[in-house]
Amino acid sequence: MNTGPSESKPTLTLLPKSPTGIRGLDQVTNGGLPAGRPTLICGAAGSGKTLFSMEFLVHGAKTYNEPGVFVAFEEKTDELTVNVASLGFDLKKLQEEKLIKLDHVHVERSEIEETGEYNLDGLFIRLGYAIDSIGAKRVVLDTIESLFSGLTNQAILRAEIRRLFEWLKEKKVTTIITGEKGDASLTRQGLEEYVSDCVILLDHRVENKISTRILRVIKYRGSVHGTNEYPFLIDQEGISVLPVTSLLLNHEVSSERVSSGIPGLDKMLGGEGFFHASSILVSGTAGTGKTSIAGSFVNESCKNGKKSIYFAFEESPMQIIRNMKSINVDLQEHIDNGLLLFNATRPTLSGLEMHLLSITKLVDKFKPEVVVLDPISNLVTVGSTSEVKSLLTRLIDFLQSRQITVMFTALALNDNKAEQMDEGVSSLVDAWILVRDIESNGERNRGLYVMKSRGMKHSNQVREFVIADDGLKLVEVFLGPEGVLTGSARITQQLMEKTSVALRDHAVTRKDREIERKRSVLEARIASLQDEFESIQEELNKTYVEDELKKSIMEENRKELTRKRDDLQ
Repeated sequence: MNTGPSESKPTLTLLPKSPTGIRGLDQVTNGGLPAGRPTLICGAAGSGKTLFSMEFLVHGAKTYNEPGVFVAFEEKTDELTVNVASLGFDLKKLQEEKLIKLDHVHVERSEIEETGEYNLDGLFIRLGYAIDSIGAKRVVLDTIESLFSGLTNQAILRAEIRRLFEWLKEKKVTTIITGEKGDASLTRQGLEEYVSDCVILLDHRVENKISTRILRVIKYRGSVHGTNEYPFLIDQEGISVLPVTSLLLNHEVSSERVSSGIPGLDKMLGGEGFFHASSILVSGTAGTGKTSIAGSFVNESCKNGKKSIYFAFEESPMQIIRNMKSINVDLQEHIDNGLLLFNATRPTLSGLEMHLLSITKLVDKFKPEVVVLDPISNLVTVGSTSEVKSLLTRLIDFLQSRQITVMFTALALNDNKAEQMDEGVSSLVDAWILVRDIESNGERNRGLYVMKSRGMKHSNQVREFVIADDGLKLVEVFLGPEGVLTGSARITQQLMEKTSVALRDHAVTRKDREIERKRSVLEARIASLQDEFESIQEELNKTYVEDELKKSIMEENRKELTRKRDDLQ
């Protein structure tokens, strides 16, 4: 028993945090904003600062039971209520329930005098009353520039900003202060970022006529946080942040197999199809049937009760549905059953990061088991090949972490370099199916082969890929005198071989009749010889019997003569 003094580790007090409720942001900030401390949200006009702040308040009031106060220096309360109604935020009802209090403070530059007695006592009294009236735990000040717009005395300005931040800390409210981005600093005054415990920068960029919204945590005192730039999306559901760069390669794998919807292709993949939650690339030149393969895959998945999302970047949903009906695939049935969801957009609608965020958000909402992107090659219109590869890498990791099977289609060019690249995703996917044109005898046919399929035995043969009225088919390899034959050359060779077989059968039949005739002649000859042999044998036997009878009679006569002689004596 150890009676010595025990070593005790000091208990560390971690920084308390207030979750924002904004999708993805709490993951980036490792829990939310610092509780009881001020956070600066800065950015240019239109970057989403006011919406960010309002969503922080609404989620706090509705989800975390933390009432909030919103003090606006620019927009009136009625305008704020109307502006956020499109996001489903009913500020009027929240105010009636005393979960949120809106206050508009009008600041007129001409009314501000630069005197040594200028201070924010009036604001403190007004803000303190609003906080106490509803027991607020969260506060938003939007925007700080309006409050100090008439001041040029830097000494007074700095003193009042510091006093404002200290007063908010004393009230122990989690505060968001929004600020306009300055020319050489994060804010116009250049002081707010230094006295704030957390600083988040919102940026709205436009490159090649494509807009992208970016969020970055500049600093966060007392907490580990993500330091990368993260895309965020503003839509009818509010703000969504996707911390895709933090994804790790630690997802589960499955040995379950899913059918491709093409029996011949399943046979080439060991007879069972692809692995569940794997990534598949179908590439080929224009018109080789890539979309048909993707549609058949989705159709088979929906038939098996698996929810699927089809992201189309080239054709409209109605166009795809109509085209698939020509090969006896009815996708409309699955849409009506709620198993299939189409999302069709042009790649130029937004930047790559926005596309990635939209896809992941829809996946989280619909919760599919199968996802199709058709075609990914169109994404190069809004980004370089390396950027597309980066997007697809993160998307594959995201989908596989949720055990979702994904199929990409890609347009391959005719040069070898393009075949090796295929937008850089071929090295990332688990299975790669190539469909190529085979031109011969004045016609174009399709050939399909499995370039790779990790973790399973697969065929290395090239199969003719046929798109027929009753679906997609893979024709078994047909070897002719000059190699693999396809199309009319294959049919011609098959007819020639069929003719050869018929002629051979006819020749064999004729020979069989000749043999039968000769056999009959020989059998007749053998029968005649047999009769002749039996006649000779019978004749020989007759002579032998007569001789034996004659001999026997003579012997009897001799004995009789001898007996009579003896009697005479």
